[in-house]
Amino acid sequence: MKIATWNVNSLRARADRVEAWLQRSDCDVLAIQETKCKDENFPWELFERMGYEVAHFGLSQWNGVAIASRVGLDDVERTFVDQPGFGKAGKDPVQEARAIAATCGGIRIWSLYVPNGRALDDEHMPYKLNWLDTLKTHAQGWVTQNPDAQIALMGDWNIAPTDDDVWDIDYFLAEGLTHVSEPERAAFRAFESAGFTDVVRPHTPGPGVYTYWDYTQLRFPKKEGMRIDFVMASPSLAARVTGASIDREERKGKGASDHAPVIVDLAG
Repeated sequence: MKIATWNVNSLRARADRVEAWLQRSDCDVLAIQETKCKDENFPWELFERMGYEVAHFGLSQWNGVAIASRVGLDDVERTFVDQPGFGKAGKDPVQEARAIAATCGGIRIWSLYVPNGRALDDEHMPYKLNWLDTLKTHAQGWVTQNPDAQIALMGDWNIAPTDDDVWDIDYFLAEGLTHVSEPERAAFRAFESAGFTDVVRPHTPGPGVYTYWDYTQLRFPKKEGMRIDFVMASPSLAARVTGASIDREERKGKGASDHAPVIVDLAG
C-alpha cells in the first residue's frame, strides 16, 4: 500500500499535474493541502474517473484539505474536536479548513494544513501553537486508548524541526523567521513524545533533502529549500513502513506547486 501527502497550492490550477502524478505514482491514498476551493467548485471528477473516492473540506478560496483514496473512504471527519479558529484581537475566532480525516484501508488518515505563524510576533503564532497543542492532545489520546491504532498525521506542518531541514539556519535566525523557532520545534517534538514518528526521514537522510522551495529568488534551482511536509505515524503504522521518498521531480517545470509529494510505502 502506498500513501502520500502533497500541498498542491491550488488544486484547480494544477489538476492536470495532480492527475498525471496519481497515474504515474500508483498511489493508493493521497492527502492534499491548499486546495484553495470550496466544495462546490472542487474538481470531484478528476479523482472519480481514476477510481478514487474523495472527501474535501473547503470554506473559501484559501486553505482547503482533501483525501483521495482507492482503498475505501469511511468515517470522514472535518476538523478535529475543539480545533482552534483564528480571530484578530477583539473578534470572534473563525474556523479554517485545515484538517480532514478518513479511514482508508484500515488507516486513519489525517490531511493537515498547519497554520503558518507568519512572524514571531504575529497573532497567527499563538494560534498556530494552540492549534498544534490541541491536535497533539487528541493524537496522544488516540494511541493511549488503542496502542494498535494505525494513524497517519500527514501534511504541511509549516515547521522545520531541525537545522538540517532548512537551507541556511543562520539566515533564518538572523532574519528572525518562523518555522525554526524553539516554540514551533517544541510543538513538533511533542508529537514524537506522544508516540508518533517521522517515518520519511530514515529513508531520506541528511541535509539538503527538502519538500518545499519558495517561488521567489530562484530558491529551487539554488537548492534553497525546507523540509516542512511530514508523515507522522502511530507506532503500529510505523512498524509497517518499508520505504519512503520525496518526489523532487514534481517541483520542476511550468505550473508546479512549491511543494513536492511525500510518499510512504507500507507492508500489507
